[in-house]
Amino acid sequence: MAPVFPFTAIVGQEEMKTALILAAIDPRIGGVMIFGDRGAGKSTAVRALAAVLPPLQARPGCLLNCGPADPPCALGCAPRAFELRPTPVVDLPLGATEDRLVGALDIEAALTRGEKRFEPGLIGRAHRGFLYIDEVNLLEDHLIDVLLDVAASGENLVEREGLSLRHAARFVLVGSGNPEEGDLRPQLLDRFGLCVEVATSQSLAERVEIVRRRDRFDRDPGSFLAAFQPTEADLRARIVAAREAVKTLELSADALEACARLCLAVGADGLRGELTLMRAARALAALEGAADVAISHIGRVAAMSLRHRLRRNPLEEQGSSARIARAVAETFAQ
Repeated sequence: MAPVFPFTAIVGQEEMKTALILAAIDPRIGGVMIFGDRGAGKSTAVRALAAVLPPLQARPGCLLNCGPADPPCALGCAPRAFELRPTPVVDLPLGATEDRLVGALDIEAALTRGEKRFEPGLIGRAHRGFLYIDEVNLLEDHLIDVLLDVAASGENLVEREGLSLRHAARFVLVGSGNPEEGDLRPQLLDRFGLCVEVATSQSLAERVEIVRRRDRFDRDPGSFLAAFQPTEADLRARIVAAREAVKTLELSADALEACARLCLAVGADGLRGELTLMRAARALAALEGAADVAISHIGRVAAMSLRHRLRRNPLEEQGSSARIARAVAETFAQ
């Protein structure tokens, strides 16, 4: 397996890195949409985070990554001793067919052995991991519809070629795109819990450091990975601890009211804004080892939780991030 650039070695892009970590701590947040320039490290960050996460316990040979909490899956894997495997990162190419996405009949088994077997698709292989879509705003509409159904239910239903089955499909959906190449369908954008904006660094010192680190990694991956092993191990331990802490960390009535007041102040559509804001703030508090969720936690995740849920105002000169920052200052100052 090719070495993966360390997550803690990525320079800048703090909002993107924080959003990915929070989604990994609590997948119920609903994934991350990353808008920004090409070459800003979007795909590098996704693969780097998956590499730093603790390995999964999965049934040996199971292509659907069935774990201890999963019932025997559509492939008929039997509960037995589990093996450790890396957190999967599955790429969804723009030219993928629906069969490739959801799975289909295993043609080789059908022709050579006369067996009706299920060949898992990309959705199944991403179970308990990440499904990454580059240039998601260019994805075919019918594939978007499939993703919407699976993201809402957490299950993949396959009805084709004489097959009728369903299997668990819970994954962190990560999309990236350039707004200049087209808008994302509102139905899909709304399914992403967090939305972050990335841009090429305009700091000379930061750009030099980015290039220096990448060159060191390309020339000698082993020593570069060894240098960052302590920080990678520290981040892994913090994520593991946060995953446990988030199960019992409760939001106070004041914190819940603050989430609702902020969503009302910015005019967020629906109630997904409050739910995402609550979950993201709780995950951030758990990551930092806080005993409870403070107003400051809510304010720090407000932009990434709400910027893609605002109605567009053609008369508004400032962007959604500025509107949210102003609303946070006004709402929480009361």
